[in-house]
Amino acid sequence: MDPTHRASDEYGQGHDRSGGAPGHRRPSRESGGADLGPGTPQQVRVVQLTAGDLLLTVNPVDGSEVEACPPGSGPAAPVRRTPAERADHERAGAPPVPAGPPAPQLPLLERQEERERLVGLLARGRSVRLTGQAGSGRTALLDAVAADCADLAPDGVVRLNGRGRTGADLLHALFDTVYKAPSHRPDRDELLAFVRGIGAVVTVDDLEIGGAALDELLAATPECAFLLAATPDVSTPGVDAHLEEVLLAGLGRGASLALLEKVVERSLTEEERNWAGDLWFESEGLPLRFVQAGSLLVQRDRLRAGPGAFDEYDYFEPRADDAPPTPAEALDVPLPSLGEGAAPAVLLASRLSEAARATLRFAVALGGEVPHQAHLPALVGDTHADAALGELAGCGLLSPAGPRYRLAAGVLAQLAAAGYEDDAAAQARTAAQHYAWWASHPSVTPERAVAEADAIVASLTRLVPGDEAGAASAAVLLARSASPAFAAGLGWGAWERALRIGQEAARIAGEVAEEAYFHHELGVLALCTGNPDRARTELETSIGMRGALADKSGAVAGRRALALVADRSGDFAPIGRTSSGDEVPMVRQDAPGTPPGGFPAAPVFPRQPAEEEPTVVSSLPAGPAARKGPGRAVLGGARRNLAAAGAGAVLIAVLGTVVTLGVTSGDGDEPGSRNVTTEQTAPEDPADDGLPADDPADGSAPAGETTPGATPTTPGPSDSASPSASGSPSPSASTSDGTSPGTGDPTDGGSSSPSEPTPTKTSPRPTETDSESPDPTPSESESESPDPSPTPTDDTPPPPPQGSSSAAGPVESESAPESEAATDPAV
Repeated sequence: MDPTHRASDEYGQGHDRSGGAPGHRRPSRESGGADLGPGTPQQVRVVQLTAGDLLLTVNPVDGSEVEACPPGSGPAAPVRRTPAERADHERAGAPPVPAGPPAPQLPLLERQEERERLVGLLARGRSVRLTGQAGSGRTALLDAVAADCADLAPDGVVRLNGRGRTGADLLHALFDTVYKAPSHRPDRDELLAFVRGIGAVVTVDDLEIGGAALDELLAATPECAFLLAATPDVSTPGVDAHLEEVLLAGLGRGASLALLEKVVERSLTEEERNWAGDLWFESEGLPLRFVQAGSLLVQRDRLRAGPGAFDEYDYFEPRADDAPPTPAEALDVPLPSLGEGAAPAVLLASRLSEAARATLRFAVALGGEVPHQAHLPALVGDTHADAALGELAGCGLLSPAGPRYRLAAGVLAQLAAAGYEDDAAAQARTAAQHYAWWASHPSVTPERAVAEADAIVASLTRLVPGDEAGAASAAVLLARSASPAFAAGLGWGAWERALRIGQEAARIAGEVAEEAYFHHELGVLALCTGNPDRARTELETSIGMRGALADKSGAVAGRRALALVADRSGDFAPIGRTSSGDEVPMVRQDAPGTPPGGFPAAPVFPRQPAEEEPTVVSSLPAGPAARKGPGRAVLGGARRNLAAAGAGAVLIAVLGTVVTLGVTSGDGDEPGSRNVTTEQTAPEDPADDGLPADDPADGSAPAGETTPGATPTTPGPSDSASPSASGSPSPSASTSDGTSPGTGDPTDGGSSSPSEPTPTKTSPRPTETDSESPDPTPSESESESPDPSPTPTDDTPPPPPQGSSSAAGPVESESAPESEAATDPAV
């Protein structure tokens, strides 16, 4: 795993062995076949994989991009692994064999009854929850039961580790063990469909989920029998889980002494047996304590043989003022105290090499996670530090946890109390800098990065939040380097944890660009895992930050992902507002790569409230500014413009039809009546003296005009004269000069009926036409009207008359003096 060991040419690091010049490198897969010569910068690894029906492109520079899989380019169907492939997969997922002499194989003592019971329950298809304290030997018992159940199920035995894993992580791990689907992560429905058909005995060590999450895991795999190992503090499953409970107690006194002899590989003395009996009472018979106690006795035997015999391993560093021990003093080594036997980590570590103690300091700084042995030479600064892992595992300070090692139960607390955590921040920062370089190296595959994910995430956790200078920046660099590798290696649980810690670190460090990147990645991850609400929030935050930074490429990537979120969630983006501030729902935005279909069946126009003014409907100008403003909805894109234009044409046609029907609806008993339109007015008569034919007999001015000495009339609320309440002229009556009655112009009568439409606007100057309209004869009710002054009507507003400037425009009118000046021949 060390990138400095260039033993493979697969990633373009080895020299060309086909006779090329020194320094010439073969084309690497990541560089797309480009010839990398000396001094050529490393190419960015861009990986494409599928998540359900989405195509994810992991881009470490600008951020990942996601789109719908193009037709015909979907992933291949997952296939079951062959037995040979299953064996290789399990071997790759096992912890590495420590360097040095192999540790003795310890027997499984006093577990035969529990072993037979567990095998019998699993053979009947029952799932079992094995509960025991940390250090009670749960892992050893699970391995023995798994070996007995190898032939019980069609898909064999699947070994999983539940430390830091959710129910979804366990389901994906189960799928990956049985099926082979390179560069493909199934979505929820596809995953459930595949795991539902898996029939296997599944062992899960270090389980950390319970309750509803565990119930979902069991319900999703009805053909599997689970053997779950957990500590008593893990929450119990629900009542519908139908799990058998098996409690694992400590060993008896005789079995504990037998285990101690197996570790020491000799018989115990009477003094040692008495000491072991007291230890058994103190530790409640936990097997781990006797493995560690046996390591103490082994170190005591070496000390009794003489400390000088182990100088070549640098086990001890004698001080300069120490006198060389005599043989008698070397043989007189007392037994450890009872307290040291119950908590032996500090005493064991003091008798190890300096490289082993440095490894323990890194493990304490990382929360118990032990780096892979290939990283120890770079971290410790010793080329032979990889042998320290064998020392720690041999004395019982480590325990396997999936593909890695952790500090054994209780060791972390004991070492932290002894001062191993004093420089934890510096150790974590050193580990973070090393992992940042290693994870971004071209020779490191995503699968190898995922195998080291727990140590990397532990480094981030130690640094954030941190008060040390530069800790947040180091965490940002590590998260920025490792998160693309986690995504490409389908370790999405570690990917999410790294992104969240990196986002917090970027916020603390004030690195806005990096914080925007982490928000973008979190949005893409939420979209791929089926959480559109979270994806929308993260992407909008990222777009806002990148817009403030003028990061055009990053903002474009965020908008594309956000459009895909809107398309898959079926949202209608509110992109317009009415005059009252209400949003106008319009069609959703289409994502790239998806077929059109985001338009509704018919355009939706919101109903105007009663108190609002009507909106003017007109054709939009071609400029972009014409599509802005309150009351208008902006449609982006060519298809939206076509839809808006079609909808506007239909609306104008409908309104025009309504207006035409309202205007032409009159008294059908007068076929000879001809109403004046906007294109036709009465011609000017040379004999006309400017007075209407139906002047009142008393010489008073018609409505809308004043005579000298007369009191001027008051205009109505619409600044125009209203028809009088008395008198009912014919609906087809018109003025001699082509204007409609009731506008303040000379009319055929002094009043009109309340049902007569109130005109909104007239032309400022009459238009001359070739047609003539005879003056209508005033009706009897008009001649009998004694009062020509107008009175306002109390009816509802009538429909607009013929001759208005706009069919759907706002009601406009002019004052009486303006209308008088427009129609008076003397003007």
